[in-house]
Amino acid sequence: MSDEPIRITRGQGGEVDVEGPVDGFAASILKRAGFNTYPQLRGVWIRLPFDLGRRWENEHATWAAEMLTAARYNVDLDPGLQPTQPAASAWSALRRTKVMTAQPRAERRAR
Repeated sequence: MSDEPIRITRGQGGEVDVEGPVDGFAASILKRAGFNTYPQLRGVWIRLPFDLGRRWENEHATWAAEMLTAARYNVDLDPGLQPTQPAASAWSALRRTKVMTAQPRAERRAR
């Protein structure tokens, strides 16, 4: 792995691009996060699909950065790609209040 970071940035046109030393394993992580690769004359262009919304792009860019960091890659995520956090009340509404557990099956009665 290189000391140079993999940079995930939002370009001037609004697209989310990846630049830097991306090897085969890093490319597979980026693909898992939703990034597409396009061959060019001087390498590969890696970006998220267009027009899926800023929130979706931010979530997937952050997810890619987290996965790459977990794989011990040096990652530089553009601060503008951080996902927005929902309000505290929204988090409490999403929390499960009761957990269902498997119950033993009732024995069948003979007819």
